[in-house]
Amino acid sequence: MDVFKPMKATSIMRCAILLLVGMASLTASESFAQYYINQTELAEIVGPCSAELEKLPNIEYRDQVLYDRRDNSVLARNTFYKIIGDGDVDVGYERAKVVGLLNRTLMSRAQIGDTLVVPSEYVSDFCAYSPFPLFYPGADSFDKLFIIEKSIQGWAAYEHGRLARWGIVNTGAKESPTPNGRFNFNWRTEYRVSSLSPPGERWEMYWVFNFFDERGIHIHQYPMPTGGPTSHGCVRLVEEDAEWIYRWADPWDTTLGDGFGSSQGKIKAPGTIVLVVGQDPPSDPVPFFRPDSKPVLVKVELPLDPYSIPAGSSQQRFFDQRRASGSD
Repeated sequence: MDVFKPMKATSIMRCAILLLVGMASLTASESFAQYYINQTELAEIVGPCSAELEKLPNIEYRDQVLYDRRDNSVLARNTFYKIIGDGDVDVGYERAKVVGLLNRTLMSRAQIGDTLVVPSEYVSDFCAYSPFPLFYPGADSFDKLFIIEKSIQGWAAYEHGRLARWGIVNTGAKESPTPNGRFNFNWRTEYRVSSLSPPGERWEMYWVFNFFDERGIHIHQYPMPTGGPTSHGCVRLVEEDAEWIYRWADPWDTTLGDGFGSSQGKIKAPGTIVLVVGQDPPSDPVPFFRPDSKPVLVKVELPLDPYSIPAGSSQQRFFDQRRASGSD
């Protein structure tokens, strides 16, 4: 049975303690270790898009190899910071947070000889680095539209076809993939203990927003490996993104108010439409491709019409029938 305990999330502080070392062991049932993203660092660079998307520069990318004549990885990283910081190590260290996210890696793990893709310029608006289109004509008529793209392990939020924010995700592992399809956000809660928690453990999730009520599939904050799909079907987010989505998206409307479970009232209207598209990557997501040896950011291609994505749940099919009959 799921345990609910509404409260103010404080997991950024916990993540600072757990993730600053860059590594954490998985549960006892798993025999390997994974490296986890430092969510407190990402909070410093992610954020909503500028209102002037048209003015964002077209970012190009190049390779930068870590090197040091003394065969010292720490000094090699400092040299790397100096190069991307235009001679200033401190500036380079801050810019490296963007580099690490774009490469889906940890700078603390970079070794001599590693190649990292770096942008041609650094801007304060994180949306300049978006693999999602800044403008999505298919979503012009939607007040809000939320997209999860599995192949790049990313998400995007659109308002009337304009990108409002984007970020990274970890979707379901091969054994329990996140289902593709068209859904809608329904109930939400700030804090939830997973019903899949093993005996003696509490898998705590924050800023939980469900989009597939029949199967209990949510988006939520949780520790995130640097690699690809890893969850039990839900979609993991960094805390800064999870809280923003929690407050941005609309839940379903029931006779008891917004966001209550269907068992607690009659559903009057669905929440924000959610599209889950793309194919699971075989291992880690590949954010760049190389048509002519030069790295190019992978760009997400979205459907011309969001409603061309088949409904992913019986609930969504019900809402589609209501919409088709004109009763919605």
